[in-house]
Amino acid sequence: MPIEIAARPAFAELPFEIVERKGLGHPDTICDCLAERFGIALSRYYLERFGLVLHHNVDKALLSAGQTEPAFGGGRIVRPIEFVLAGRATQEFRGARVPVEDIAEAAVRGWLGENLHAFDAERGLRLNCLTKSGSPDLVELFLRQRETGTPLANDTSIGVGYAPCSELERVVLAVEKHLNSAAFKKAHPETGEDIKVMGVREGRRIELIFSCAFIDRHLAGLDDYRRAREALVEEAVQKARGLTECEISARINAGDDLDRGSIYLTVGGTSAECGDDGEVGRGNRASGLITPFRPMTLEAMAGKNPITHVGKLYNAAAFRLARRVVEELPEVRGCECYLVSEIGRPIQEPRFARLLVGTTDGGLASDLAVRLQEMAAAEISGVGELWREFLADALP
Repeated sequence: MPIEIAARPAFAELPFEIVERKGLGHPDTICDCLAERFGIALSRYYLERFGLVLHHNVDKALLSAGQTEPAFGGGRIVRPIEFVLAGRATQEFRGARVPVEDIAEAAVRGWLGENLHAFDAERGLRLNCLTKSGSPDLVELFLRQRETGTPLANDTSIGVGYAPCSELERVVLAVEKHLNSAAFKKAHPETGEDIKVMGVREGRRIELIFSCAFIDRHLAGLDDYRRAREALVEEAVQKARGLTECEISARINAGDDLDRGSIYLTVGGTSAECGDDGEVGRGNRASGLITPFRPMTLEAMAGKNPITHVGKLYNAAAFRLARRVVEELPEVRGCECYLVSEIGRPIQEPRFARLLVGTTDGGLASDLAVRLQEMAAAEISGVGELWREFLADALP
């Protein structure tokens, strides 16, 4: 693996940075999570029923917003969300039918019920499962691994990862996770899961511009809404201040006009119910964030099979490798990892692999280069075992 020394300044030294996180109830995040839950459910069924994970890639999903009439004290659903799942999945194996639509139904309703505390998972969404059998050449390529014992790349794709996270990245991720935690929702049921955080850092000043879909039945009127907004801003600022010494400011629901009563009020806590559509791959990247100042790939991980689809595996592996380098080698202050696959090639043999490292002294000693090579070889050789972690929900 070629190794280069990073030629640019340490990321934290850049004067300006932007980071975004689409929260748990954002329509794009919902699409990613539902496609991934469906893919994991299929994998588990295949493994339990047939002893192996069969070919599937259910990484195409579209959410078309429904219609609601929110009102203080409780509104109503007028038209449910339309959710379309597409992609490819093995429908029959060894003469046995695979209940793909039933698996999709259970996966989708289950995730919604577990993660959106105010959303009616039965009445609020209509599911359309359009999954079909895979193309013969890709199915044959997938099954060929049984003969060789070596998983073969399902695609020619890119995986990228980096470490460590910047202060702003840590702040944005932590604020959204805190505001969407089960404990916070229990204490503040008026807040929906559709929380999006945009963080901007200028020097040592951080501004958080975030939105939250408030839930109508937990608010009696406009004064309650105003107080809930103020409390959420204070909570976000306090959480951020515990993670950084930067100056923090925050604004919420910038589109509101309280004097006119124009506010972000919902029935179920997500804009998907009435105002915003969603699609797999348009939201957070493998890091859990949208980071335009960082290396990123447009590859959507969600719903891809965890055995041979390098669009999933290489992104996970790249981040693991970059984090390991930074955690285990104190002389490395930053690492970026790039992996490129070639369809039909063993997944443990990327077509191209490159590390960019920045060190404390700006150099790259020969012994450090050797250790980097060893770490890279170890992580890449373990790509074939990552599927176990995906199926165990051990990889976020």
